[in-house]
Amino acid sequence: MSESFVAVVTGASSGIGEATARRLAREPGAKLVLVARREERLTSLAAELGGATVVAVDLTENGAPDRVREAVEREHGELHLLVNNAGGSWRGAFADAGWANVERHMKLNFEAQVRLTEALLPILHQTARTASRRVAIVNVASTAARVSRPQSGAYSASKFALAGWSDSLRAEEQASGVHVGLVLPGFVATEGFPATELRANAMTRWLVSDPEPVAEAIVQAGPGGKAERYVPRMYWLAAALRTLAPGLVRRATAGGAFSTATAVRDD
Repeated sequence: MSESFVAVVTGASSGIGEATARRLAREPGAKLVLVARREERLTSLAAELGGATVVAVDLTENGAPDRVREAVEREHGELHLLVNNAGGSWRGAFADAGWANVERHMKLNFEAQVRLTEALLPILHQTARTASRRVAIVNVASTAARVSRPQSGAYSASKFALAGWSDSLRAEEQASGVHVGLVLPGFVATEGFPATELRANAMTRWLVSDPEPVAEAIVQAGPGGKAERYVPRMYWLAAALRTLAPGLVRRATAGGAFSTATAVRDD
């Protein structure tokens, strides 16, 4: 009999989260905890996967991390993988959208991830002490965590914060046996981030990925033990150029050429 593999996936009702749940369900002994706001979507996905624990909750609400922790303790008593994937984006220049837009990005894209990790870290520690397989946290950031664009400063700020915190957490948790991986997708076609304009143009269509390669990168950065994965892989060049040739990157992104929907949420 295969050893159990318990994984929590946030934002699991669509997009990257749903693709990740489907991918992890193929792992030997997989037992999934699906977290998102839309209960009917989670219930339907759980049924398709042959059963899973469903926690329908808005992760920005007070008490949300405790609800997830209680479900993990009640149903499984152990945890091998936490995938912090839920997120959203509301485009707008700072002069127009102001602090309120920065705050809502930080609450969903950074604070919610940190609070949930804090709630589940004791279970991850406990599991790591006895498990024969890798125990891990995977934080899903974005290439916007390395390169920012006009109208997306608030989104980038939240993803920069998530990436920076992940780097520190990785070093802190090495001794505990909990691996911390980071995934940085570029443009990914999902319900919340349809990338319609990019996909309609033959010159930019190649920039857009499907959710499935991101799900595979999450497996590589979690159970696979990789520190960091860009999707598509070539996107690491943008991060490298931001350091090596910042003026060039600023000029390339100044026009905000790669626009996305005004307000979206993938959870």
